[in-house]
Amino acid sequence: MVRRAVICVCFAGLFVAPAALAVVPVRGQTLLPGVIYSRQVEFTGHGPVVINVISVPKPTGLYALKPILSNNSILGRERVTSMQKRASAEATVAGVNGDLFSLSDGHPTGGLIRGGILDSGPVDFRSTVGIDTDGVLHVERVRLAGTWQGSGQRRILGINDVPRPNRTTLYTRAWGARTPAENGGAQAIIQPFPASKPNTPLTGVVTQYVSGGNQPIPPDGAVLVARGSQAGFLSAEAPQGANVTVLLTLTPPWGNVLEAVGGGPIIVRDGKPVFRSLEDFTTDQLAYRRPRTGVGQTADGRILLVAVDGNQPGYSTGLTNFELALTMMRLGCVTASALDSGGSTTMAFDGKLLNRPSDPGGERAVAEALTLFYYGVYAPALPARVLSPNADGVDDTQTFSYKLVRPSTVTATLTGPGGIVVPLDSGSRAPGVYKFDWTGAGQPEGAWTFRTVADDDLGRHSVADRQFGLNNTLGFVSASASHRLVTASFKLARPARVALRIETPGGGSVKTLASRNLPAGDATISWRGGPGSYLFSVTATNEIGAVELTAPFRLRR
Repeated sequence: MVRRAVICVCFAGLFVAPAALAVVPVRGQTLLPGVIYSRQVEFTGHGPVVINVISVPKPTGLYALKPILSNNSILGRERVTSMQKRASAEATVAGVNGDLFSLSDGHPTGGLIRGGILDSGPVDFRSTVGIDTDGVLHVERVRLAGTWQGSGQRRILGINDVPRPNRTTLYTRAWGARTPAENGGAQAIIQPFPASKPNTPLTGVVTQYVSGGNQPIPPDGAVLVARGSQAGFLSAEAPQGANVTVLLTLTPPWGNVLEAVGGGPIIVRDGKPVFRSLEDFTTDQLAYRRPRTGVGQTADGRILLVAVDGNQPGYSTGLTNFELALTMMRLGCVTASALDSGGSTTMAFDGKLLNRPSDPGGERAVAEALTLFYYGVYAPALPARVLSPNADGVDDTQTFSYKLVRPSTVTATLTGPGGIVVPLDSGSRAPGVYKFDWTGAGQPEGAWTFRTVADDDLGRHSVADRQFGLNNTLGFVSASASHRLVTASFKLARPARVALRIETPGGGSVKTLASRNLPAGDATISWRGGPGSYLFSVTATNEIGAVELTAPFRLRR
């Protein structure tokens, strides 16, 4: 249990050599029920490597893994954090960047399936990452054979692709509001037209025939665009009033795959790392150490989303593609694929970054995000891990909140020592965020749980728990200096074993000043230090639990 008092003090003092860096994997942080974020640092001969991991239950029921398309359009780019904020009314989300894309227009290079609808065709020389209805991750090379047929024979077409000479393309609203701006060609507007489900005949009526580009795409329709040698076939075989049938055939069929993004290369197959996937990637893309993004599935069905920071000397150098494969295997993946890497590598939760993107301007706008959607009740991490209503101005009040994305019947309670229950909320609630402030005054000290139970209108049951402590043992931390001497003072409300440490701002150990049993009352301790930024860390432990206060300070020459 940790609470932190923010006290900024500037001092003058002596030089102290920086402490030796001791880095260990960071304990997992619960983002959502069953969803754990962890961060670890590995030291290699090429420098440190920071690995960010989100571990997700098998994506069924309350959990889904699916792509978010930037600006809900094939064209254009958007930051992952922005995409997550757009999706927040539908679910609580966490995820990483998705497919590679064109920097000029944001067009993803591979396939895209959303809700069983094909929005962009896969390329058979790279892997596509799919999730089926049973929550199984597929990493395969998938081929699209698209055709259209009017009054003549079947003819080849693509879907939502950039203009190419002598080609026919089907444009749906996933492309954007209008067809590409281009000269010449023939455009058959089909309205209404079914959603572009693969492996299914899709038939509509040509309602209008026009030439030239930049034509509106009907929300309930599509536009067939033929260029060069193909334009004559379209005008002759699909005039106004004619029926047109489109067939988008995937091989393998992927009949039960609901969500998919382009990516690649495959990096783990049957639990073994893949060194040469023979996919269409350059040496520059695979062999150099850089930020990396990956997605994999373990033998028990859990999904792992991984973002490796890189291109930041002294912080994280990154990995080669094969080193990413070894990392995914070490984390337990039996199947895994790489996704877009370099400056695109991003990991975020609820619209906030979890990793450190390498672009000088910060987070890069990308084409897609591969995203966990959680549809149950969500209780954010508590502002204070230890509540101490002792009037010292630090963590005297705890704010609890929960979020619903569906109409639900809710019960929210606090449970404390001896089974004491404090009701906070109950009844039918609309989607939204609900907040409660609580001081804990007059309540027993010890371990407490904030629990929210929700049953939504679709019959789905979910529970969100957040633990915290109520502990008045330690309070009133302060720091002062006289010349080269730094003094910290604090107050104990009851006896405790106290550990006092000097730490770096990042939590690295500099020096342990004391570890002893102290009676209730005021206490002080001093330390002579040198230039730099530090933290005084005071931890008091007794039968109630442990509570920590930290006071940051800076020493000047």
